[in-house]
Amino acid sequence: MPLKHLTATAIALCALAAHAQTIVTIGYAGALTGAQAHFGKDSERGIRLAMDEINAQHPVIAGKPVQFALDAQDDAADPRTATTVAQRFADNHVSAVIGHQNSGTSIAVARIYAQQHIAELTPSATNPEFTRLGFGTTFRMLANDDFLGVALSQYVSSQLHARRIAVIDDRTAYGQGIAEVFARQAEKAGATIVAREFSTDKAFDFTAVLTRIKRESPDAIFFGGMDAQGGPMLKQMRQYSIRAPLVGGDGLCTAEMIRLAGAALDGNLFCADGGRSLAKMPGGQAFAAKFKAKYGEPVQLYAPYAYDAMMAIYRAALAAQSTDAAKISDALHRVSFGGVTGQIAFDEHGDLREPAATLSTYKGGRKMALTEVSK
Repeated sequence: MPLKHLTATAIALCALAAHAQTIVTIGYAGALTGAQAHFGKDSERGIRLAMDEINAQHPVIAGKPVQFALDAQDDAADPRTATTVAQRFADNHVSAVIGHQNSGTSIAVARIYAQQHIAELTPSATNPEFTRLGFGTTFRMLANDDFLGVALSQYVSSQLHARRIAVIDDRTAYGQGIAEVFARQAEKAGATIVAREFSTDKAFDFTAVLTRIKRESPDAIFFGGMDAQGGPMLKQMRQYSIRAPLVGGDGLCTAEMIRLAGAALDGNLFCADGGRSLAKMPGGQAFAAKFKAKYGEPVQLYAPYAYDAMMAIYRAALAAQSTDAAKISDALHRVSFGGVTGQIAFDEHGDLREPAATLSTYKGGRKMALTEVSK
């Protein structure tokens, strides 16, 4: 090849190298199949929406063009599967992880990420233990169960005037955790726990549990668990003529409850989300419009928190001027910005400095916010 051709080729290759993008992989783990898939897919879409917006800005970090890519994995809301997924992310040296979806899975894998200095930002797990493991790599995008449990117990006491309360949980880290916080706070508010029952996150028949509870004539029933069980439970409560309302955390405070519980839902469920309602989030309405335009579906619950998690990772990478996992994790402790869901800044544990909760009920087949509680 003539020298002039070699020179031209070399210049072209150098130009391509100068414009080549560094791919920055972010892991996402949640339930993408099974009864909780609507939560997992909702979060995944929130991340992808943020990632598309970031990439459209042609980001440059440490003088190099970068492109963010998502590695989305199905952990089936199962701690054992989640451990396999987490090890894959660690082996592949992802720059950060958004997830896991549930408290049980998030807690189970936290040590794996900590050992590799990979930040784990959950948009949905609320058990306080997650950010109290002492790893420094755990971050939560919404209020924890301590905050939700206090808000719910105060509402049940002051507004529902419930003094005799039955408590059920599904024996998961999430369900058991929020049930224990609620029961403890309800007793502090003067209520009596007249029954303490247990189920599983796979159960759909609650005949035995509800039969025992009915004998105690409770003023309210608290369920620590997810909508896949909460919907059938509420239906069965009405079938057995239990008129007490059902109370629960964000796992019950979903659009899916409308389908799962049907007519039994109307005015009979009081629940708390770990943040503001979509309508009250600073960027909620604009986010909902963008989300629906892209995916053709309404926001289920956790998508705005997942979106903010991706934005937090991006801001940390910019602040650190690095895509290295350890440097991003360290920088996350110092990020502070106005997100879709509110002000995003973390305390020394990785919890939000300014959490909020919204208590809601359902009327006429629609979720209706009752009151907002903030720190």
